[in-house]
Amino acid sequence: MFPEFEVVPAVDMQDGQVVQLVGGERGTEKTYGDPVAAAQRWVDAGARTLHLVDLDGAFEGERVNGDAIDAVLEAVGDGVDVQLGGGIRTAEDAISLLDRGVDRVILGTAAVENPDIVAEISRTHPESVLVSLDAKDGEVVVSGWTEGTGLDPAEAAGRYADLGAAGVLFTDVDVEGQLEGVRTEPVERLVEAVDVPIVASGGVATVADVQALESAGAAAVVVGSALYEGEFTLEAAQRAVDG
Repeated sequence: MFPEFEVVPAVDMQDGQVVQLVGGERGTEKTYGDPVAAAQRWVDAGARTLHLVDLDGAFEGERVNGDAIDAVLEAVGDGVDVQLGGGIRTAEDAISLLDRGVDRVILGTAAVENPDIVAEISRTHPESVLVSLDAKDGEVVVSGWTEGTGLDPAEAAGRYADLGAAGVLFTDVDVEGQLEGVRTEPVERLVEAVDVPIVASGGVATVADVQALESAGAAAVVVGSALYEGEFTLEAAQRAVDG
């Protein structure tokens, strides 16, 4: 997973549309149209991986945008990796998605409530679980960023790496969707804590932010608002870190 640093476009879905939230808060969303069109746009721009999130699933506890997800999988085919999160609560559900063509499942709430789910899925589908550690005020939060857990992100990352997680998706909720820049310290702390890849998310506003996260040791960065708002292009960001 991520043999070279990647810039990964986000396709976050709510009510069948691509949206971006500010600070993870419902009601702050800005809409960017059809998920298939967005996914195809990023693939045409050179994306090697797509980051799909069913936001309704993340908030409600069960996936809602299944039709849109299936349409994206069909549209992009086998040439692009797809990682999917939001509302995946059981090993059976995760394995079903993996068998249908999703390359990696992203587990947040499910992994916090039942850490052994990571090992259960990894036994039959190794290198397929990306554990999502979303942090607000230095604490892991779940259920669509609405509930604190008391968990420290670095300590939690170590636990999931031991259980077989292929990597950790770290979202800095305090800066998510605000286009005001990234904080590298939390990412560096995670990179130092575990040997699995760290995928960073939250706050990216410039190509310099992308470069900063690469320098911090992240294996990839997920970018949403900055790409949709045209702050920079996917091609420019990937060129900056490939060079």
